[in-house]
Amino acid sequence: MQKMWLRNPVAAEFMWQSDHVAAEPQHSRNRPLPLRSGFTPLAPAPIRTGCTPHRIAATQVMRPIAHPPTPSWKAETRESFRIAGPLALANLLQMLTYAIDVMFIARLGADELAASALTIAVFGLIVWSLQALTGAVAPIMSAELGARGPALRPVRRAMRMAMWLSLIVSIFGMGLCALAGPLMRTTGQEAHITELAVSYMNVMLWSVTPMVLAGVLRSYVSTLGRPIFATLITAIGIGVNALGNWVFIFGNLGAPEMGLPGAAVATFITSLAIVAMYAAFIRFDPRLHRYHIMGFFWRPDWARFKDIVRIGTPISITIIAEAGVFGAAAFLMGRIGGLELAAHTLALNLAAFAFQVPFGVGQAATIRVGYFFGARDAVGMARAGWTSVAMGTGFMVLTCAAMVFTPEALLSVYIDPFDPANEELVSLAIGFLLIAAAFQLVDAVQAVAAGALRGLQDTRIPMWIAIFSYWVPGFGLAAGLGLYTPLAGTGVWLGLATGLAFAAVLLLHRWKNREKLGLTTRAA
Repeated sequence: MQKMWLRNPVAAEFMWQSDHVAAEPQHSRNRPLPLRSGFTPLAPAPIRTGCTPHRIAATQVMRPIAHPPTPSWKAETRESFRIAGPLALANLLQMLTYAIDVMFIARLGADELAASALTIAVFGLIVWSLQALTGAVAPIMSAELGARGPALRPVRRAMRMAMWLSLIVSIFGMGLCALAGPLMRTTGQEAHITELAVSYMNVMLWSVTPMVLAGVLRSYVSTLGRPIFATLITAIGIGVNALGNWVFIFGNLGAPEMGLPGAAVATFITSLAIVAMYAAFIRFDPRLHRYHIMGFFWRPDWARFKDIVRIGTPISITIIAEAGVFGAAAFLMGRIGGLELAAHTLALNLAAFAFQVPFGVGQAATIRVGYFFGARDAVGMARAGWTSVAMGTGFMVLTCAAMVFTPEALLSVYIDPFDPANEELVSLAIGFLLIAAAFQLVDAVQAVAAGALRGLQDTRIPMWIAIFSYWVPGFGLAAGLGLYTPLAGTGVWLGLATGLAFAAVLLLHRWKNREKLGLTTRAA
């Protein structure tokens, strides 16, 4: 789908800035250009012929100049928000995509809905962890841009190796998806539910490769200052997915009526459409296209490949540890009672929806901190990181207030909180939401602090912090309070909150002491 992207042998480059590609004619060489703080301006270089209205021969050599001054707090807030806003919105839209799947599948029946939940639990964990692994290309590209932007060759080579890695690990991911059936049978799932889930997974697994590749392309456009493309593509993908579900689940527009597997077909088509849209945006946007990321695609760069694996593997394990503890909490709730599990699901869905915003801020922190890490600007790293922490925590103050003061309004998204039949369920869910309101703040801190540390390419120790925090004080307390005290479900939520609090404190302490720990020093 991207085989038309050939590397232009002419060594001509665009000037790159944060808000626009500075495609300047030669006669404007001495005119001062508007500068967005945080990204490295370069002396105007020869422009590739035909890319701008001013056709200029690419015959001159780019002249490096000094990095711009460290941005002020106000400027850094503006730059961080410019990246974090579209990424957070894209995350929220992705949640909406899953919700649309549920709405269509629910019309098939309770068995199909249960089977899809089991499948997505396995499939989502696999894809999310693989996207985390390959997404390590973001801090690598950011550092290269900070060190010597626009860094055409380093960025192109990093992207090439990230795409190589996405194709390799996708094969592994598809193999794991194929083992979903034996896993469900081993865990004692009902036979007819397992049969439906396997039929769904057998089609879903083909979406692994385009989804992981789309994650790499999302990292590319976001790091290069086009995060809004990720938002637009995700929004369009919602429409494609909804149409695909309507066509293939129920057999509309002449398509066969496929039932549950039809939802998987819709997912596969949507994932291919998303990759195609990223390809189109990259091809026709001058700033993105000039890197020719498909140029010499067959050439390996094993040093960068190893860097992505070295940085990305701990991130992937962290994702598995975090998702695993929440999955285990659901099993604890199931042992306590079905009503508690239902209330837990409602409260957790609302908390997960709110979490998408600080998660997006954390992704932006990785890019911003990574840029200053490459530029060896310690003050810039500090401002980028602390600004992101303040942004993520500030948003969660709002969600915390909503959960405390208007829990019924939030629950009304899923159920009628004033229906007498739901009285006990609502009472439990509101109790869980009160605890969720407390851990919203620490959840934001740990997510953004982890993102900032990834910008410093520090992922191994944060991985151990996450594993310890989630599973020792977190799950340990959840299991103890939930199963062996009268607190029951409330005890499970207290355990989850404790684990997140441990992670937040330890990760924030590591970020605060980054210079003492030598994390801000980048090798030449």
